[in-house]
Amino acid sequence: MAKVRIKQVKSQINRPARQKKTLTALGLRKMNQVVEHEATPQIMGMVNKVQHLIQVEEVK
Repeated sequence: MAKVRIKQVKSQINRPARQKKTLTALGLRKMNQVVEHEATPQIMGMVNKVQHLIQVEEVK
């Protein structure tokens, strides 16, 4: 399975609680923090919900 590298590029201040919880579930707490996850349908669904706050790239 492919991996994705996710970086938070925008703040979660003034965002709905649901988006804040999604970022926390992805393991993102601070600006410019980077995490790697397997590209499962569940993870990609979370990425789509907060795509305006993060930057995503595939890891080879």
